[in-house]
Amino acid sequence: MQTVSIVGFDGALASAITGVIDLFRLAGVTWARIHGEKPNHYFKTRLLTFDGDPCKCINGLTLLSDGAWNDRSSSIGSDLVIIPTIGAPIEKVLADNPALISWLGQFRDRDSGTVSIASNCTGAFFLAEAGLLEGREATTHWGFSRKFRERYPGVGLDPEKLVTVDGPVACAGGGMAWWDLGVYLVERFAGAQVARELAKSFVIDAGRTSQAPYGALQARRYHSDGAILKLQDWLDGHFHQMITMQEMANRAGLTERSLMRRFKAATGETPVGYLQVLRIENARELLESSRETVESVVRRVGYEDVSSFSRLFRKHTGLAPGAYRARFGR
Repeated sequence: MQTVSIVGFDGALASAITGVIDLFRLAGVTWARIHGEKPNHYFKTRLLTFDGDPCKCINGLTLLSDGAWNDRSSSIGSDLVIIPTIGAPIEKVLADNPALISWLGQFRDRDSGTVSIASNCTGAFFLAEAGLLEGREATTHWGFSRKFRERYPGVGLDPEKLVTVDGPVACAGGGMAWWDLGVYLVERFAGAQVARELAKSFVIDAGRTSQAPYGALQARRYHSDGAILKLQDWLDGHFHQMITMQEMANRAGLTERSLMRRFKAATGETPVGYLQVLRIENARELLESSRETVESVVRRVGYEDVSSFSRLFRKHTGLAPGAYRARFGR
């Protein structure tokens, strides 16, 4: 039986703790009960806090712990350690937990082929703060990707991925991605059959690989370049028109070369790339909220060729326009 330790801290997201515990404790159990078979327990779980005191989660729920992670008698013997989502303000939680960050540093020397530590959502900030993700691929919640990149430039962040695995470290994306992380880790430790049965028992779509469909155009205006902000404001109202680089440069009062350099520095995108994403975001809103045909939506955001726009839409969201509407349409 494998031992999974979940690290609790004040301000954590309760469901990312209790949900993961449920998945591991019921792997090999729920499926057997459904089919009238003898359950097979594969995992033992423990919730560990700094000193063994209860964990006060962000929703006001208090969870009793099974011990202290800084007590060797409690923390020794863990096959897997999981850091749940930070639900409270990230900077405050990191500042309040220097001992935990220091303790996590011990995992830097573990570079086996088996995952020994994992994080869900913004829990990746703890791993990065401890240096565990330096030079490694990782993911976190798409909404905090810019903050993460600015704070940890040495991490190969891929916010479109739902789960990343690099050596002994695994990371999951948005808040409820603990489903996907849990099923993946069950497969790694207990086998593919147990993971498939667990996913079916919990009615989990185990085929998800990307959080791109849930992401949004965000965090590209947090800069102080007035000329670029002025252009972005203009693009908000004119993205559906035919727009050339020369026109964008004129609107910003810059040469095309200066526009390219300053736009990239301010937003992380090229002007054309930003315009494409702006159009895709508006297409997403129309697909979610209206009954217009896909062809009509494509024309309204400034494109004529439905097939080429569909390829671009799929590249950014992971779904074709019709599939996106089927999933998110109201």
